[in-house]
Amino acid sequence: MLFRNVIATTVVSLTLTILSIVPVSAAPSTSAINAQLGPALFRALQTSNATLAQSLFYPEAAYISLKTGQLAAPAGDYTNRLLAFFNLDVVAYHQLLASGGPAHYLRTVVDPGLATWIAPGVCENGSGYWHEPPIRLVYRQAGVVKSFAVNSLITWQNRWYVIHLGPNPRPSNVGTVDLPQRGPGRPGPAGGC
Repeated sequence: MLFRNVIATTVVSLTLTILSIVPVSAAPSTSAINAQLGPALFRALQTSNATLAQSLFYPEAAYISLKTGQLAAPAGDYTNRLLAFFNLDVVAYHQLLASGGPAHYLRTVVDPGLATWIAPGVCENGSGYWHEPPIRLVYRQAGVVKSFAVNSLITWQNRWYVIHLGPNPRPSNVGTVDLPQRGPGRPGPAGGC
């Protein structure tokens, strides 16, 4: 009888472990990143429109739900770290775009094959979500094609949101543009939370 209970407990435990690492659905389409999020984010950065930029940022209620039981003060972490860095980065990206004359958005470069399911319990998260590593916003300025990275997107309710605009982690608490360069660049690398 003891042997049968050990086997049953092991099977139940193994089943729960498997369920927690398997995504509940396929990654949401990245077409919305190309068609909506990328152009809207570029417009927000170009005009320094904090309201528009924040509408593309991961919602506070979703973050608190994701981190409750994982972090001591998820609301404080959201406001004092994530949103604070995001706001600093919006200013830095705006300064980059404003420094070289009029900038004209061309496209968003995303690699849907890099999307990764982040299981509950990984990266101090209480629930699972899809993660898209750095995408690139491509624009033309003074006749030159340029781009920069948007460091990290994650999903909530089957929609993609920016969670880190600039690099994460970063060496100091200042607004930072992630990987600006001439040319369209490449999305990625894969990985991250």
